[in-house]
Amino acid sequence: MTRRPRIALALTAALAVGTLIGPAGAAGAGGAIGAVGAAPTVAATTELLEPGPYHRLLDPLAGTWQATKTNWALGRNGEPVVSRDIIVKTRWLDRTGGRFLEETTRGTLAGRPYYSLGILGFSNVDKRYEWTTFNSVTPQAMTYRGEAVTGRPSALSIPGEFTDPGILGPEFVGKTIRMRTVITIGAGGRPPVFELYFTPPGQPERLIDRTVYTRRIG
Repeated sequence: MTRRPRIALALTAALAVGTLIGPAGAAGAGGAIGAVGAAPTVAATTELLEPGPYHRLLDPLAGTWQATKTNWALGRNGEPVVSRDIIVKTRWLDRTGGRFLEETTRGTLAGRPYYSLGILGFSNVDKRYEWTTFNSVTPQAMTYRGEAVTGRPSALSIPGEFTDPGILGPEFVGKTIRMRTVITIGAGGRPPVFELYFTPPGQPERLIDRTVYTRRIG
């Protein structure tokens, strides 16, 4: 199939989705789609399908980094475990047209090999960041969906929840744990920082994990 028919098919599908959403307008990557009750224009719909300025805010994360990871969940007696041999590789996925950022983390943690895969993106139609991770510690996907953003945030706070398999102790097995990832993007020469917070039932939010990108090595 040539490029022109593919574009036509994509626009046709997007317009069909816009019709199913209903009469309420929605904000696009560069502004409002249209007035309430008005059908989205082809230009506005195309804009929703493409990476936009909120994707570009993530560009400072891209690269290969040496990092330090501090984890309180795997520590003992309130003392965290600290690993300084963490290597993080972050890149835009070309096969998605640069719509998603892939982060792979390798090293050791608490004396054992550690691996993590994260996918970070931005939903133009919802105007929110979305973050999903898979790692060698928890046996399930950790999924986060942010609130709608405005302006140019220097830090992202993306909440989610998961069913605890015992990370916080046997008393929490099977319970729903609220969580939140805070990503400090690190523009202007500041290092990026990823922080993970858990809020156990009936307890205040606590910092569980912090990864500081200490030096760009690629």
